[in-house]
Amino acid sequence: METISSINVDHLIGNEIGSSTIVRELARGGMSIIFIAFQRTLKRQIAVKVLPKKLITPKTASLFQQEAESAAILYHPNIIPIYEVGETDDFLFFTMQLVAGDTLSTLLKRTSKNIIPSRRVLPVERSIKLMFQVLDALDYAHKQHIIHRDIKPGNILLDSVSNRPIVTDFGIAKVLRSDEDSKPIVQGTPVYMAPEQILNRDVDGRADIYAAGVMFYQMLVEKLPIPVFKSTVSLLKLKVKSREGIFFCKPSELNSQLHPDIDEIIFKATQYDPANRYQTGREFIKDLEDYLRHHLKN
Repeated sequence: METISSINVDHLIGNEIGSSTIVRELARGGMSIIFIAFQRTLKRQIAVKVLPKKLITPKTASLFQQEAESAAILYHPNIIPIYEVGETDDFLFFTMQLVAGDTLSTLLKRTSKNIIPSRRVLPVERSIKLMFQVLDALDYAHKQHIIHRDIKPGNILLDSVSNRPIVTDFGIAKVLRSDEDSKPIVQGTPVYMAPEQILNRDVDGRADIYAAGVMFYQMLVEKLPIPVFKSTVSLLKLKVKSREGIFFCKPSELNSQLHPDIDEIIFKATQYDPANRYQTGREFIKDLEDYLRHHLKN
C-alpha cells in the first residue's frame, strides 16, 4: 500500500492551487504533505497542506477536513490561521500562515545536547512564559467548543520573528458542537494522552490541560521520568491503570532550579480524574503566575 513517504509530488511544483502557486515541499506528516506556496492575490508566501486522495479513507478524509474547519474558525495570536480550504482532482488542501522557526520539539532536542549540563533544559521563566501563551490559546479554543486532542511539543511552532509559540495541527480536533453520532476513535500521541482519551470516553478541554501538563513537565527536565515501555500498547495500558500517574519523580527532584511548589502545579494538571485537574487553561495560568511571582521575581 502506498504511503505518504513514498508519494512523488515533484509534478506539483509550479502548479496553481486555489489562489496560490506551489513553490517547494516543506515537510511530510502522517497523512499529509506541506508545501511552501506563493499566494498571488496578496503577494506573500504561505504554507499549503495537502492530503492525496489515493490515501483517503473515510476516517482520514474526515480528520483532514476537520482540521481545516476547526482551525479556520479560531482567531488568536497563538493559533495558526487558516486562509483557504479546497479540493482538486488529486487531493484535498488548505492554506495557512507560513511560520519561520522550529517546533518546540526541535528546540527541546537541541537544548538537551548542550555541552553544559545545567543548560540542557529550558530556563524556567522562559518555559512558564511559553506556557502562558499556549494555555491562553487553548482556553480561547475551548470557549469556542473546540479541543485540540494532540497537544505536544511537535505541534507547537516557535515563530523566530515574534518569539510567539503557535499551536498548530488541529488534525484530530473534535468540534463539540458537531452533530456527529459516530463512536469516537482513539487519537493522539500516547505519552501526552489523558486516560479518558485512551478509554474512548467523551473528552473536553481538560484532556488538553493534561497534555499541556505533560508537555510543561518535559520542558523543565532533561527527560520525562516514566518507565521504559516495550510497546505503545503497554504505555497506554499503564496510563489507564495507574491512577497515581506514570511519573516516578517530582520535577523539583530532577531540576535544582525548581521550587517544590511546581510539583503540585504539574501533578494537578496531569491528574487521572479530569475533575481533579485544572478545569480551564485560565486556572492553570493563574497558578503559574503565582509561582513566577513568588519564586522567580525579586
